[in-house]
Formats: sequence, structure tokens, C-alpha cells
Amino acid sequence: MERRFTFKDFALFTVLVSIIVLILLAMYMVDRQWLKLDRMEVTLSEQAGDIRDLRSLVHDLKRQTESGQFASAAPPSGQAAPTGEVPPSFQRAAAARAQSDFAEGDWMVDSFAVGLETITPFVSSDAYASNVQNYVLESLLSRDPDTLEWQGFLAESWTTSEDGLTFTFKLRPGAAFSDGQPLTAHDVAFSFAFIMNQAIAAPRERAYYDKIASVTATSDREVVFVFKEPYYDSLSLAGGLSVIPRHFYEPFLQDPEKFNTSKGLLMGSGPYRLRDPRNWTPDAGFVELERNPRYWGPVLPPYRKIMWRIIENDSARLTTFRNGDIDTYGARPVEYQRLLKDEDLRKKSVNYEYMNPVAGYSYIGWNQVRGGKPTRFADKRVRQAMTYLTDRDRIIKDIFLGYAEPAISPFNPRSKQHDTSLEPQPYDLDKAKALLKDAGYEDRDGDGVLDDKDGKPFSFELIFFQDNEDSKRMVLFLKDLYAHAGVRLEPKPSEWAVMLEKIKKQDFEAITLGWTSGIESDIFQVFHSSQNVAGGDNYVNYSNLELDKLIEEARKTVDESKRMPLWQACERIIYEDQPYTFLMRRKSLSFIDNRYKNIAITKLGLNFGSVPIETYVPKAAQRYQ
Repeated sequence: MERRFTFKDFALFTVLVSIIVLILLAMYMVDRQWLKLDRMEVTLSEQAGDIRDLRSLVHDLKRQTESGQFASAAPPSGQAAPTGEVPPSFQRAAAARAQSDFAEGDWMVDSFAVGLETITPFVSSDAYASNVQNYVLESLLSRDPDTLEWQGFLAESWTTSEDGLTFTFKLRPGAAFSDGQPLTAHDVAFSFAFIMNQAIAAPRERAYYDKIASVTATSDREVVFVFKEPYYDSLSLAGGLSVIPRHFYEPFLQDPEKFNTSKGLLMGSGPYRLRDPRNWTPDAGFVELERNPRYWGPVLPPYRKIMWRIIENDSARLTTFRNGDIDTYGARPVEYQRLLKDEDLRKKSVNYEYMNPVAGYSYIGWNQVRGGKPTRFADKRVRQAMTYLTDRDRIIKDIFLGYAEPAISPFNPRSKQHDTSLEPQPYDLDKAKALLKDAGYEDRDGDGVLDDKDGKPFSFELIFFQDNEDSKRMVLFLKDLYAHAGVRLEPKPSEWAVMLEKIKKQDFEAITLGWTSGIESDIFQVFHSSQNVAGGDNYVNYSNLELDKLIEEARKTVDESKRMPLWQACERIIYEDQPYTFLMRRKSLSFIDNRYKNIAITKLGLNFGSVPIETYVPKAAQRYQ
């Protein structure tokens, strides 16, 4: 007999569902309470440490006062500035604080166009993670934005041996990490040892620091770098090392894989910190840093928080900027011209249009070895042909509306590294066809697509970031261009995490990306054959032994007048070999909320977001409390 669902059954069912919901709510509330208790425990522990430090300081001051140790005396020539004087590296930030409308407070909110895979130092590989780390990690030296000269940061002074192989740094007193633990020379030495440990998945960093023979702490405040051989950029290499806290990272040497696969292990001595330096995950959909309450620097950072929202869609990012939920917007050229005429947007923002002095370049990388076997791009003639088929002038004019310049090589055309006799290769269909024919490619079956000697059609996938509209337009434009020569390009839009994984495994045919640049570019990591290993930056598997020797020679040539001809010889080889088709160097086209003050363009680019922070928001204009 069929049993009907009665009112009694309905009431029992309702009670049961209510009980389940209440249990779930209770579990959720318990989890929240445990999280709060955990945070309170961390805060109380930090405050207890601060109280102990304060007591120790008061005790020392009392002892020194009673013993008459505060007699004034001028420091000997060449030694550190007297206490209270602002070091050069903090003077621009100090000048900002001296402005009549300066105020602390507010947040600085930016966005990333991609989801971050990890922000753990050394295992992260993209500029986005580096941007976050820039506020948390610090180095011994920094560059003066006006003169580009080196100046002390964590280090108050340094000396160089006569042979140029030994650099001795004296650290500033009082430097500390965000948990209150002192930063010493032992942390500097540990940072180097940690990177060079083969168990740590940091091949890029190891390649960068391979010139260093040893880093030794001779006392709490003195650390000595010894180089294996002369290196033109030794001071930059030693002074630019990101210093990590030994007490925080050393335990991971017991389980390196836990570090290598981590997403958010980030602690440093910088002006900002992660609230929880162990457990950030990409699932959050944003990165949030809070002001370091124990920051050691003589000039405190103005903003309470710095945040990056993950907004992968260009249109959504613009809408978010219009609504005031992010403070900056990097416009695409087609948008930029339209937005300049947008009165509502102009009222709330200021636009900045400039060629960054250290602008990087975009490129198409042709993978020469895949799965252990040479690809069609292993043939130099094929790579040369692909460059002649790439009409960069049209791309810059039609897609980027003239807000870019053709890239010739990895070297900035305004740098001393560039050979001025080299010009960007023009679009030349006939020359491209001749090169491809010489390499054995012809249309053997009359279908309009070139075939190799085995009858395999010239068809390849070009990977690009799926949410970049300009890249999408460029790839479709190239598809049509290449078809005129009988080459079939298959666009492969991909998520950022997928692209990074393919790069790591060298599992692709061609990819379009970009590299950041510097004042003088060391191309060892990207183009030396020793770096075409899994996880290395020479992921197109390019190899030229003559180039290897020239790179090695240039790197150990300290005399600039002798080094620059070597870099130019390197450039001529790369120009001939075309491991990349170098596309362009783009202008920065930015809109920034007009509540920010003291924004300026320096020799290092726009100072918005530089560290120490030089910008601020007057009290009346602040948005976040």
C-alpha cells in the first residue's frame, strides 16, 4: 500500500533540517571564534615581545645615562650619520611627510589582471608576486630615483676590496622583521644559503646569484659577500638580495617540498606585512597587506593597508575603477583615447602617459625543443621568417594606436648596450617565403598551407593570456598575416596558471609574453644555454655557444668601455638568431584617483607605489578608515 507524505512527516522533516542548519551554523561560528582566538594569541605574543624589548631599552638607557655614555661626539669621517638624521634612501618619503596637507591613513587599492599562483619568495616567478613582495621584503641597498646611484637601505655603509671581489656591508642598528625579531647579518647570510640550497625550487634565483662564492656574517651587524670572479653588476647583486628571516624560513629546510608548493609564506622587514604570513591562498581573490606596526625605518608608511583585487576582465576592471573600488587603471590604447574625453572620469582621476625608463618588452618565444625532440623552430631560418612575417609597425599602429615602439632585442634602444646600427626587421612577405622554402617548406598538396619534406603541414599553437584583449586582437591579426605565407596559426587562449605551468614544463610550441627590464640588462638567465632547464628562464631551449661565451665575458668585465662592445656583440647574435620575435616596448597609460598627492615621474618610472612610499592622501580626501 502506498504511503502518503503527511503533515506529521513534513513537520519532522522541517525539524530535522533546522537541526542540521543549526549544527552547521554552530560549526561555522566555532571556526570563526578559533580564528579570532588564534589571531589574538599571535597579537598578544607580539605585544609581549614588544614590552620585553621596551623594558630592555629602558634598562639600557637608564644604565647609559647613569654611566655618562651620552656625551656628544661627531662621528669620524666616512662613518654612519648621527642618530636622528634621515638616511638618503628615506629623504624623498620624509619630504612628502613635510607637506602641509600630508596625512596618514586611507588604503591604496590596486588590481591584478591575473590570479596569483603563489606569493612565496623565490618560488614565485611573475611580476605580480614580485610587486607584493616589494612591500614586505627589503634589501641592503636601493637606487636613488633621481640619480640612479646606489644608496644604503638596510645597510648604512659598505666597502669594496681593491680586486672588486669582496663587499663588506654594515647593517643599520635597530632593523627588525615584522614579528619584532631583530634583523641581523646572520639573516642576510641565511637568505643567500637558502636560495642556493638545491632542495629549494628556485633555479632562477640560483642562476642569478651563482657568481657569489660565499656570504658570511662576521658579526650581528657586518656581512661579507665574496664573488667567484669579477662581475660588472656585483654591487647590485649583493645589495639587491631580498633578506628573509632565518627564524621563520629555516624550519622549511626540514621539509623543502612544503615550502616549494606553498602559496603564501611571506614575512620580511618591510613597511607592510601579511596579517597571517603563513596561510595566504589564491582562493582569497585578493592580496591584502597591513601596515607593519613595528616598522624599523625612520619614515613610517602612510597607508593603513595596501590591497590588490584580482580582476581578470578589462571591462570589469574599468567599471571597478569608475566606481572607486580600485585606485588605478592601466588603460589599453583604444580605451585611453576614449577615456581622455570622458569628463566624469577626468574629474576623479589624473592620467599619466610615459615611456617607462626601464620599460620591458613583449615577444613571441619560439620553443626549439619539446618533449626532448627538436621542433620546426629549431631551424634559424624558420624563426627569421616568422619575424619577417610579423608586421610590428601595423600592430603598433592599428592595435596599440602608436603608444609603443618596436623592440629590436632584449636591450633598450636608448641604452649603451644597444648597437645603433641594428634596426627592427621590416615586414617582408617575399623574404619570409624564401627563407621557409630554403628550410624545406612548400605547399605540396595545393591546400594553401606549407608542408615540410614529410608532408606535415606548417601549423602551430600560439599560447596567450586569455583575458588580455590586446593580445587577443594581435594574435588574430597575426593569424591572417601568417596565412598569406601558408603558415597556419592556431590561437590558444589560456589561463595564467596554465601558462605558467606550460612554461615550467617547456610544453608549448610558441608563446607570447613580456619581460621586465632594468638600467643595464643581464641576459644570462634568459638566453644562456645553461638556463634551458625545467623551471629555468630559457624555456624556449635556445642555445648558441658563441653567445654563451660573450655573455660570460661581458658579465665579468667591470670596465664599462670594454663591456658595452661585448653586449653589442651579444645583441648582433640574438638579432641574427631570433630566438624570440621581439615585438614592442609599450608606453604606460595610467589613470590614478586624484585624491593621491605627490605623484611624480622619476628615472625609475612613476613613483606611485615606490618604497619607501612618497605619496599620500590628505585627510579630507581619504576614503577608507
